[in-house]
Parts: sequence; C-alpha cells; structure tokens
Amino acid sequence: MVLLVLVMCVAACEHNEAQGQTGSGSGSSKKRDDIETEQARFDEARHPEKVVEALGIKPGSRVADVGAGSGLLTVHLARAVKPNGKVVATDIDTGVLDLMHTRLLAAGLDEYVERRVVGADTLDLMTKPDDPKYDAILLAEVDHYFTDEVAWLKAAIPALKPGGRIVISNRIHHREKSIASATKAGLELLTESTPVQTHFIAVFVVPKPK
Repeated sequence: MVLLVLVMCVAACEHNEAQGQTGSGSGSSKKRDDIETEQARFDEARHPEKVVEALGIKPGSRVADVGAGSGLLTVHLARAVKPNGKVVATDIDTGVLDLMHTRLLAAGLDEYVERRVVGADTLDLMTKPDDPKYDAILLAEVDHYFTDEVAWLKAAIPALKPGGRIVISNRIHHREKSIASATKAGLELLTESTPVQTHFIAVFVVPKPK
C-alpha cells in the first residue's frame, strides 16, 4: 500500500511538472502576475487553441478535463464553453486544484468549472446515473499514468453524448501506445495533428454501427 501511494505521488508530480506546475504552495499564495506569466509561457509554447479546436467545443458544451492539474488548459476550455456550458476538471491532487481555483478566479471563469478530486484510475465523470453526458473528454499528458489505459477508455465511452469526442494530447514518445490503447478500447481515430514538435493531438470517436 505504501508503495502504491508513493507511485501515485510521483506520477502526480511528473504530470504537474509537464504542465508547467510547481505543485508547491497554496492557491492563495500564488500572485496574480505569477499566474499570468505562467499562463502566457504555456500558451506560447503549447498553442492550447489547437486543443480547443480538436475538442470541437463551443458555448453550451459540456467537457471533461481529466488530470487537469492547475488549469493551464482548463481556462481555455472554460472560455470556449461559456456562458452556458460547463467544464468538469478532475485531478488526484487537491493542491493543484486549489491553484486552478486561483487561476480561474483571476480569469473570471470560475463559475464555468466544477473541480473534482478523483482516484488515480477512477473515472468519476458521472457521479449519478442521470448526470448529463459530455460533448468531449480531454486527456492531456495523463493517459500513460493509468494502470490500464484500455479499461479506462472503455469506461469513458458511456459518458459521451452521441457524436462526442475523446481527445488525447501527450508527448510524442507516448503516441504509439496512446493510439493503440484507444483503438483497443473500441474508439476510432478521427484526426491527428502535431501543433508543436514535442506533442501530438489525437481525436477519437465511437464508430457508428454498420
């Protein structure tokens, strides 16, 4: 059990660092100018508008940001779905979700995001049977941390609306495994792009019955 907790903590730290997050301190201690500087650097390096485009979301959409960290991508999703949409942002780390809260408040977007702490391999996108389904589910630099990527993706399919998308964005060296896992889960690759040299974006849909 101790080893499992240690592995989960290491994974969370690596994920946060990959998104430009330090994971230290609380949301209240992060200055607004620091948040803006961090966001500007991330946006310039990673072109998050390409992720929003791949998700196909618009005002009124419901989207899940899985393993969202401190919200560097979440702010863009929230901006895309307002004024009547919703982003459900999940992470295993309460601390980084607190940082996200600070980031969202600074951007005036907090009301469009629901933050949820989840287990490392837990879906937790629909907590009740009558919860609304999602237009899109985003996994940004997180799918390779799942114990069983195929099982997680299979479990996510019922949470999608008809025609919904699952978008995986990760570093290039994870590409082959990510695409293979999604295919084994029964998803169909719709489009793929490489907006920056270090990362790919793959868009998956549920195949239509023949």
